[in-house]
Amino acid sequence: MEREGRGRAHPAVVLLGLRLSDPAEIIKRVEEGFSYQTLERFQKITQIPTDDLAAVVAIKLRTLHRRKKEGRLDPEESDRLLRVSGVFAKTLELFEGDAEAAKRWFYTPAKALGGERPIDFARTDLGTREVEALIDRLEQGVLT
Repeated sequence: MEREGRGRAHPAVVLLGLRLSDPAEIIKRVEEGFSYQTLERFQKITQIPTDDLAAVVAIKLRTLHRRKKEGRLDPEESDRLLRVSGVFAKTLELFEGDAEAAKRWFYTPAKALGGERPIDFARTDLGTREVEALIDRLEQGVLT
């Protein structure tokens, strides 16, 4: 029997273009800082505009341009990118892989989030957990 978290890549790392299944290896890569290409791959798949992606990952645009030149994100930025990728992966699952529908939902104010958009809530760890809980309720057919 396959142990949870091992064997197949986590959906969040797949969206980042990484082929990692071992949580310890994922953590190691976060601590090293993801390559800038990781962020670019996520942006290409999600079609989240640069300004919005920078905001949700909490990177100022000037810093983002510097990271592009350097070719690497720092560990904190990498961790936040992984978090956003995880919540977007969960949104994709909700919409059965329809990236356009997932993005639309991600940008639509949700009553269950106090009228805020999921992308805005995903800027913090607590907000991300609230968005994930909302997705779980929607998957179970609980209208909120």
